[in-house]
Amino acid sequence: MKYYIIAGEASGDLHSSNLMKALIEKDKEADFRFWGGDKMQSLGGVLVKHYRDLAFMGFTEVLMNLKTITGNIKFCKEDILAYKPDAIILVDYPGFNLRIAEFAHKIGLKVFYYISPQVWAWKKSRIHTIKKVVDRMFVILPFEKKFYETYGYDVNFVGHPLLDVIPEINKPEKNDDFYSRNGLNNKPIIAVIPGSRKQEISKILPLMLSVYNKYKNDYQWIVSGVTSVDKNLYRQILGNSVIKVLYGQTYDLFKHAHIAAITSGTASLEAALFGVPQVICYKGGAISFAIAKRIVDVKYIGLPNLIMDKPVVKELIQNDLNMNSLISEFDRLLTDDSERQRIKDDYKELRKLLGGSGASLRTAEEIVMYLSKS
Repeated sequence: MKYYIIAGEASGDLHSSNLMKALIEKDKEADFRFWGGDKMQSLGGVLVKHYRDLAFMGFTEVLMNLKTITGNIKFCKEDILAYKPDAIILVDYPGFNLRIAEFAHKIGLKVFYYISPQVWAWKKSRIHTIKKVVDRMFVILPFEKKFYETYGYDVNFVGHPLLDVIPEINKPEKNDDFYSRNGLNNKPIIAVIPGSRKQEISKILPLMLSVYNKYKNDYQWIVSGVTSVDKNLYRQILGNSVIKVLYGQTYDLFKHAHIAAITSGTASLEAALFGVPQVICYKGGAISFAIAKRIVDVKYIGLPNLIMDKPVVKELIQNDLNMNSLISEFDRLLTDDSERQRIKDDYKELRKLLGGSGASLRTAEEIVMYLSKS
C-alpha cells in the first residue's frame, strides 16, 4: 500500500515514525511519502516538507504567514494527486490537515486521522467536518472517545503512543555516562524545555531563565534544544551564561532532572511519565492570547492536568509567567518533599489512565485491516 502521511510538528514526527515502523511490520509492501521530520525520514520513503518549515504558533503568526500556508496546501493537494496513495494518514496539525482531509475525501481516498485535533477544547464545529471526511479517527487521550460519542461518532482509543517509547518504570536507573559525556558536574539538574518552535522559544525561554541567578550555585541548568531551530537563537538568549544546551537528549535529561520548567505541550506529559516534578510555562502574543481566551473551552492547558482533570502541576500562563511566580513554584518543588511525592503519586495514576503500550501497532493493524476490506 502507498501511504501519504502529514505531520506538522516535532511530536508528530515522533509518533508518525513509530506508526510507520508498525505499518512496515503489518504491510511488507508499505511505501511512504510524507510531511514530517528526521525520525520519519530515517525509515525511508520520501520527505516532501520538513515540519520546521510548517510550524506557526498563534493566531497572529498564522495570519502573517497565511500566504505560505495556503501555498503549502495547494502544493500538498497537487503532490497527493501525483503520488496516488491508497490512504492519507493525518497526524494532529488540524488547521492544515482538515483542509487536506476534505480534499482527499472528495477525490475518493481513504482518510485516517491519528491523534485527534483538540476539538474538545475549541472549534467543536470541526467535529461535523471530521465525521463527514475522516474514515477512521484514532484517539490517544482517554476522555476523547467519550467526547466524540456525545456527537454520535465512534472513534478508536488506541492508548498513548508515548508509552511505546518511554520505559514502564517510573524513574529509570540513572546512566552515569550522561554526566561525563556532556561535561556536567554533580549538582542536581533543573531541566528547561522551552518548546520546538522559534516563536515560543524566543518568548518563553528568557522568562524561564529569569530566575537562574537565584539557583545557579546549588543547581545546574540544562536547556533541551531542538535541532530544527537555529543554534544561534539559543546562543543569543543565553549570552555568556554557562548554561548548557543539549540536543536530542530530552529523555536522558528527564531521567536525571530534579525538576523541570516546561512549555506546555507533549513534553509536559513526557516529564510526567518520567516522574519529574514540573511547572508548565506558557506565554503567547497578546492578541493571540486574547483571542484564545475567548474561544478555548478547557480548564487547563497542560496534558497531565487535562487528563487527570485536576491541577496535578502548576501552570503559569501569560502574565502569571514572571520571576516572582517562578521563584515561588521552584522553591516549592525543590524543598517541599510532600508536594514532590504528591505529584509523583498523581503521575502514577495518570499512567494507568493512558492505557497500555502498543498504540502504534494497534493503529497500524486497524488501518491495514480497513484498507484490506475496502
